[in-house]
Amino acid sequence: MDARAGLPVLPLSGRAPRGRCWALPTALLCLYGFFASLRPSEPFLTRYLLGPDKNLTETQVFNEIYPVWTYSYLVLLFPVFLATDYLRYKPVILLQGLSLIVTWFMLLYAQGLLAIQFLEFFYGLVTATEIAYYSYIYSIVDLNLYQKVTSYCRSATLVGYTVGSICGQVLVSVANWSLFSLNVISLTSVSVAFATAWFLPMPQKSLFFHHVLRSQVSREMKVLDCKNGVVIGDDPALKRVPGWEDIESKVPLNAEEHSAETQEQKVDISKVLRELWRDFLQCYSSRPMLCWSVWWAFSTCGYFQVINYTQGLWEMVLPSQRFEIYNGGVEAVSTLLGAVAVFAVGYIKVSWATWGEVALALFSLLIAAAVYVMDTVRNIWVCYASYVIFRIVYMLLITIATFQIATNLSMERYALVFGINTFIALALQTLLTLIVVDSSGLGLNIFTQFMIYASYFAAISLVFLVSGIYSVMKNYRRQEEMPSRSTASPP
Repeated sequence: MDARAGLPVLPLSGRAPRGRCWALPTALLCLYGFFASLRPSEPFLTRYLLGPDKNLTETQVFNEIYPVWTYSYLVLLFPVFLATDYLRYKPVILLQGLSLIVTWFMLLYAQGLLAIQFLEFFYGLVTATEIAYYSYIYSIVDLNLYQKVTSYCRSATLVGYTVGSICGQVLVSVANWSLFSLNVISLTSVSVAFATAWFLPMPQKSLFFHHVLRSQVSREMKVLDCKNGVVIGDDPALKRVPGWEDIESKVPLNAEEHSAETQEQKVDISKVLRELWRDFLQCYSSRPMLCWSVWWAFSTCGYFQVINYTQGLWEMVLPSQRFEIYNGGVEAVSTLLGAVAVFAVGYIKVSWATWGEVALALFSLLIAAAVYVMDTVRNIWVCYASYVIFRIVYMLLITIATFQIATNLSMERYALVFGINTFIALALQTLLTLIVVDSSGLGLNIFTQFMIYASYFAAISLVFLVSGIYSVMKNYRRQEEMPSRSTASPP
């Protein structure tokens, strides 16, 4: 949902109740995602902060304000990860909506360095709580609908961001609206999203903290009529069933049996953490899993950095105070083409077990080249084209990595691995920001920063190229040894 993150987000939920009435909660969640992402002012954030509305300096924006987002995201990620499960998603979605409102309200009216830094903290809270948006729906729908509802929720945010970017560009370039007015539209949009979130049903279970135990419930059931909300067989016990009336709920005929046999399993946090640690050791003991996860963490770190400071680079190449800029159009084009690339992944037939590391190396080299060209060729249109290539390649690779990691994982380990990979990426990004960007560190200028980011991706490419060549040679050697072994074995 967030332009800076750009990541596929993990489902953090338990097995959902079966039922046909998934359409309304899915529609409400997609509506929330659309309006939360429809922020026409976001592609022009750097221009707005440097302009007369805020009157901040380049050093303040790049070296003192933007790093706060990285630090707050890292600090909040793990607590929010646990809180999302413990509070059962909806409260965290509401927190995200409220944080969006606070962010854009402060963007309109807050003044001074400290206030804008505080704003960035709330923006970090927005991105940290994004996990609740993508996790919520899995606690409402059944397993066989996961792929469908995931595509709906992801599409809603992509469409919202694309529409917002296009609207922002048109309003700035054609209608000559002020950036303050764009922020008013953004505030209105996120307020609509916050209002929509209140109508989401409250899930009754989650992955770690709220399990539901059922023994004989399935033997005697009554079912809600999802089309009109009327209970088949008027059962007074139904009124005591927690949840949302329009979700297909299965209720035992005997209310006392229901209370005795369907009960929430209490799980303490120490037990949850022990289980997470055990799963962590088992997951990362697999070499393919470790390989894809390492690429995920390191590349996502670089992606975050480039996305965070691209507007700053563009501003240095072509100052927006004197020239027309097309940031919104570029963001829209890169998002749409990235979505097309992600869709095309499903039709690529490659033995990723054999060629995966080599592919990661070659595509990482392409990313490095795009960032290098963006930095050295001081032409805004070349910068725009390189940025589009950068985003398309990253979205393509991160989708492949998602598939490869998730293939053989249970729901719990799927959530755990992606959470850890994102946390490692943020830890690396925090270290990189502290050394390269922050004014308390080197505080390098934007062009030097991007040269470092290009070198960073080149180093990733080199490491995976060496590892990939070794893996390919090892696989071929193994294939050559297999016929000789079968020939040497006695009949």
